[in-house]
Amino acid sequence: MILAAAAALTATVASAQNLDAGKSPEKLFADGCSTCHRSPRGLAKGRFSLTLSWFLKDHYATSSDSAKALAAYLESVDAPPPRAAGKPGTKPPKSAPRPPKPVTPQ
Repeated sequence: MILAAAAALTATVASAQNLDAGKSPEKLFADGCSTCHRSPRGLAKGRFSLTLSWFLKDHYATSSDSAKALAAYLESVDAPPPRAAGKPGTKPPKSAPRPPKPVTPQ
């Protein structure tokens, strides 16, 4: 019994580590996805955020937090780029039409 008690007291408890903790979503993509995918664009493919994060958690991420962060990143790069104010050489948009001039009697 003394031997068992000594072994129990000296045994170290193995704790699981989250290897993705503290990494940015870009780093998560670079470390885990870039081997097969050249770019993050198109990977979200219009999926719902919740289903995408579930998929990533089940197959690729080590925690739900890293899966959510990676899903948000993939969705952000799939968003259409903001429209430019105007390209050089294009005409500015027409203003609203003016009201007609008052008719003057002749």
